[in-house]
Amino acid sequence: MSAPQGYSVGTLKEFIGHDFGASEPIDVDQIRINTFADVTGDHQWIHVDVAKARKHSPFGGPVAHGFLTLSLMAAAVASAGVVPPDAKGVLNYGLEKVRFLAPVPSGATVRAHFKLADVEAKGDDRQLLRVEASVAIDGSDKPALVGELLAMVIG
Repeated sequence: MSAPQGYSVGTLKEFIGHDFGASEPIDVDQIRINTFADVTGDHQWIHVDVAKARKHSPFGGPVAHGFLTLSLMAAAVASAGVVPPDAKGVLNYGLEKVRFLAPVPSGATVRAHFKLADVEAKGDDRQLLRVEASVAIDGSDKPALVGELLAMVIG
C-alpha cells in the first residue's frame, strides 16, 4: 500500500483520523512460529509441538505466540503506508492498551489494520504518532489483537 496523496512529515496532523486500511497479508506458518520460539526461547508445547497441540490444545492445533503476532506489526506499519514517505526514520516508541483477543492458528494469514489517532510534536524534527492498531485473522470475525502503537517519526 502507498501513503495517501499529500501525506508527509509536514502534513501528519492533517491526517489524524485517517484509516490506512490493511497491510499486506502475512502468513503465520509453523516455520515462522518455530523460528520465533528459537529466537525467544519460548518453546511452550502449544506453539511448537504439533502432535501434542492437535491432541490436547483447546484450539485444535498449534497457535502463534501472542508476542509473535504483536511483533508482525513493526513491518506491517510500513507496508500499510503509515510511515510518511519523506520521513528520515521511524522508531518503535511503545505500545499501549494491547489485548490478545483470539489465538492465531498455525497456517493462518493475518493482516494488520492502522488508523492514525494522534500526532504530537516532540521537537528536533520529531513527531510521536499514536496509531490504533489491530491484527485480523483471515476468515475470522474476531481480531487476534488490538492496541495502540506509538511511533516516533524523524523528519
